[in-house]
Amino acid sequence: MDINTIIARRVRELRDQQKLSLDALAKRSGVSRSNISLIERAESSPTAAALDKLAVGLGVSLASLFEDSTPAAVASPVSRLAEQVCWTDPASGYMRRNLSPGLPAPIQLVEVEFPAGQTVRYDSFHRDVDIQQQVWILAGEMRIHVGEQAWDLHTGDCLSMKLDQPITFHNPGVALARYLVALCKE
Repeated sequence: MDINTIIARRVRELRDQQKLSLDALAKRSGVSRSNISLIERAESSPTAAALDKLAVGLGVSLASLFEDSTPAAVASPVSRLAEQVCWTDPASGYMRRNLSPGLPAPIQLVEVEFPAGQTVRYDSFHRDVDIQQQVWILAGEMRIHVGEQAWDLHTGDCLSMKLDQPITFHNPGVALARYLVALCKE
């Protein structure tokens, strides 16, 4: 299944579960009603920043927007490589792969490939749920700003953070960076 279709179904499903109108989700997320409508119809490839705002508006983690919620996808405790959902941010070109199985779990694992010289900023930090995140650099380097503090991370380094401040990911290197993200709801 196409990734935009998975995102479309998931956003619509979460919005319906919470009985939110398009207008209500637009107000809660800061994403326009028309953009949400395009996303829900799989007619738009949303940016990472827009998806983060939608996740905050829906009270879920960003990774949960990529979960395939069809019954067959939820049944197995194994996440096979061929079935893992990949998505590429149209603005920065960073690619994220959901590694975790579709079963409900307190931890979600995501692999990211981040192009050299690119930056992604997440300004949405007022969440209804507390989320802790760790970023483990597998290859390359990343500069990560959490609020006013910045860390330069290299292969093998791991940063722990709470998703309660603006966060900026930047690859200052000349090569692709790869890292693992572990997310946990508190």
